[in-house]
Amino acid sequence: MTDGLICDGVRVGDVLRGVALTVAPGEVIALTAPSGAGKSTLLRAIVRLVALDGGVVTLDGVDVATLDPRLLRRRVGFVAQRPVMLPGTVADNLAYGLDEPPDMAAALGAAGLDDDFAARDAAKLSGGEQARVAIARALTRKPEVLLLDEPTSGLDAPLAEAIGRHVRELAAGGLAICLTSHDRAVVTSWADREQRL
Repeated sequence: MTDGLICDGVRVGDVLRGVALTVAPGEVIALTAPSGAGKSTLLRAIVRLVALDGGVVTLDGVDVATLDPRLLRRRVGFVAQRPVMLPGTVADNLAYGLDEPPDMAAALGAAGLDDDFAARDAAKLSGGEQARVAIARALTRKPEVLLLDEPTSGLDAPLAEAIGRHVRELAAGGLAICLTSHDRAVVTSWADREQRL
């Protein structure tokens, strides 16, 4: 059994002070707090996009500060609130930075997209489609932990519900998932537990 993701005493500037968080394999945790309280900053700090001023983040008992950032970001998938699409097709986006071709069908399916979606021009996707492609791209790395920053921002209710079902399926398969949300419906229906910052 793995330890999952543990944040202990994390501090980042004046935004986060002494944050403690544990996300076990197969668990969905919803981080909640008022806007500007540091939810997104914490997710970015976990994958070392923001430096810690104190505390430690561990993945399966290993301090993430000791891991190569590229390896860390494969083991911990991060989907930003406003995903960035790279030039080219959806398939190009899913394969970016990988040494071997990914299982496109599995990644797309896990994000609620059809196989034929791979040929679409990533620059022409809607916001909701970009969000799902970003989740699929994170999944091509076969992460142990998935971080989702406001995953339903700008999505209509049926699409948000569909992504929520996929998130629950991913957790049932053993993936540790931590998400931020202001949407109470997301928190209550997606998460096993809520943690306030």
